[in-house]
Amino acid sequence: MITVDWQIKDFGELSIKELHDIIQLREKVFVVEQDCPYLDVDGQDPAAYHVIGIHDKIMATARIFPPDSTGKVVIGRICNDNKYRGSGVGKKLVEQCLIFCKKSWPQATIKISAQCYLIRFYESFGFKKIGEEYLEDGIPHITMTIAS
Repeated sequence: MITVDWQIKDFGELSIKELHDIIQLREKVFVVEQDCPYLDVDGQDPAAYHVIGIHDKIMATARIFPPDSTGKVVIGRICNDNKYRGSGVGKKLVEQCLIFCKKSWPQATIKISAQCYLIRFYESFGFKKIGEEYLEDGIPHITMTIAS
């Protein structure tokens, strides 16, 4: 297992280099690898906490939004560099997100928009499917939630 330094920062705590590396990784995974042209810089990053896994450079990331008007915490943009897939880094990333959410908002429900091919992965953490599949940027997704 590789050594990863896990950090969680709000937007104002990110250095310019960290923000650059986060966006670069998300575009590498979601735009290039998944061949999904979409606007990653959506104006929502300033409202989020950013989970980053560092091994030489940022190699895993996710963003967490505090409870919304429905009381749900939303985790999104969950990804890691393909060099580390199968190493357990993705699992550790989700674990870091869940630990932070449960500590910060113990009564909140946590919601994700999961790519359908990852349903079993998220179910392994206790997430449950809610509703029907839908297309997001041309990729099948489903909403999943877990109690904090």
